[in-house]
Amino acid sequence: MADNVIGGGSQSPPPKVSGDAGPDGTLSAGAVVFDRSKNGSGPKAGAVTSATTWTPPACYYAPKYTPEQLQKYLEPIWEAGSTGHEWDLSQRKRYVEGEPYKDFNKEKTGEGYWWDSYVTPGRIGDPGALDCDEPFFWVDTNDDPPADIPQAITPEMLAQLAYAEIRVPGTEVDLAPNGATKVNLPTWMWLDGADFKPVSVTASVPLLGVQATTTAEPVSVRIEPGTSDAETYPASGVCEIDNGRIGEPYAEGKANRTPPCGVKYLRSSGDDAYKLQATVTWKIHWTGTGVADEQPLPDGTFGGEQDVVVQEIQSVNR
Repeated sequence: MADNVIGGGSQSPPPKVSGDAGPDGTLSAGAVVFDRSKNGSGPKAGAVTSATTWTPPACYYAPKYTPEQLQKYLEPIWEAGSTGHEWDLSQRKRYVEGEPYKDFNKEKTGEGYWWDSYVTPGRIGDPGALDCDEPFFWVDTNDDPPADIPQAITPEMLAQLAYAEIRVPGTEVDLAPNGATKVNLPTWMWLDGADFKPVSVTASVPLLGVQATTTAEPVSVRIEPGTSDAETYPASGVCEIDNGRIGEPYAEGKANRTPPCGVKYLRSSGDDAYKLQATVTWKIHWTGTGVADEQPLPDGTFGGEQDVVVQEIQSVNR
């Protein structure tokens, strides 16, 4: 089932916006709609973090008002006089008296929308959210927004917004031996292939008929044993995905084999436990309206920590 989320506006509470305006000129659902039905889930699922300093946009512009709705929003503010006479006068000139718009563009009802800024969910208070400070502007149906407004919504920007909504499963690895391992005993590690499969989120603007789907695919896991007194398999500590799985489950008969993904602890953890960190790298790409081939986005990572108890091998003297 699709999960609909409306972006928050910087100049007003977001109206309900859908694909069409009703008889009274109001819009009836939100500007950007997210479909999370193919997203990761589970109690330990979380958001991926870009492997670079890149972040999705903190704000963007998209359709928000019909002419009638903008009038219903602005006129009470002007009547209250809370924004000052000079400001109200300049606003009336801009939206009512033809400098450059006349009567809220009512003559174009059904032929376009007033656009406004939205703050990306979770980014309120981010300095980048203040970059979208343009006043309401009009865009005719099927026309592109003004070229001098770089934050106007596009399929690529929708893909970036969808990136922020991606959730991936927790990264607690299966271990063998489980519970406690022994010094100098190779410990096998693997991740459940049923959980570690591609996930995706689709973001769309129904009013504009544009959409983008961002997909994250697991490619590797980095093992950090939690101590320098350990060796990893492979030596790099990075286990690549192979045939749709990361690592290999231990099974009877493999005791004399080297695990394709694992760790060997060289010293006991004593009365404590080592904090083993497993961080999965997810390769992320998108497709969308007007885009024929997959387009890359920065890799994402998501990690988890778990305790590993390492005991000395007990010997018996006869």
